[in-house]
Amino acid sequence: MKKVLVLCEGQTEQAFVIDLLEPYLKLHGKQAEPVVLTTKVTGAGKQHKGGVSKYQPIRRDALKLLGDSSAACVTTMLDYYGLPKDFPGKANLSGHTPYQRVAHLERAFAADIGDQRFLPYLMLHEFEAMLFADPTVLPGVLNTSQTLSMPRRFTSPEEINEGQQTHPSARIRQQFGDDYRKALHGPLAIARIGLARIRARCPHLDAWIKALEGL
Repeated sequence: MKKVLVLCEGQTEQAFVIDLLEPYLKLHGKQAEPVVLTTKVTGAGKQHKGGVSKYQPIRRDALKLLGDSSAACVTTMLDYYGLPKDFPGKANLSGHTPYQRVAHLERAFAADIGDQRFLPYLMLHEFEAMLFADPTVLPGVLNTSQTLSMPRRFTSPEEINEGQQTHPSARIRQQFGDDYRKALHGPLAIARIGLARIRARCPHLDAWIKALEGL
């Protein structure tokens, strides 16, 4: 069983790995282990997990995980939306589509880390995009008659964008307000949607999982 360490931005990504990714990869001879990003260590040694405003903690934790020689691969599960301004490749970001732009950043990220066992993955555009893979599910989790609307101009949930008021979680807040709590309702809805449906609607995520399958 090959060990895959997944550097997660927060608890919802950690839940995705535990509930959906790890059971699936086990069928392909891989053991996925999530590790939540440490964003700050206080003088007393207390660690703060999740969220990121600078690239340095991401780089530090990725390199730390690569220090585990028993890991066949170290990968990431970080939001494209809201990446730190000093993230590799951001200063010269190029591409006409979100898929081209995320590929540019992942290449720059891989080059900066410089290890063949490192497989960067950035979620387009953030965790909540997966909830749009089946917009009927989240209202059921929230026990509301309201609906989650998939914008017609997008062919994939991954295209729902990086506008300050139009990224996926902003759209969800606009529709459901404080009734939606990411750490609670996000993983529940994702589990009900299921990995197969999410992969069918999210080609960038699907390509990442295929790469992990093939290790």
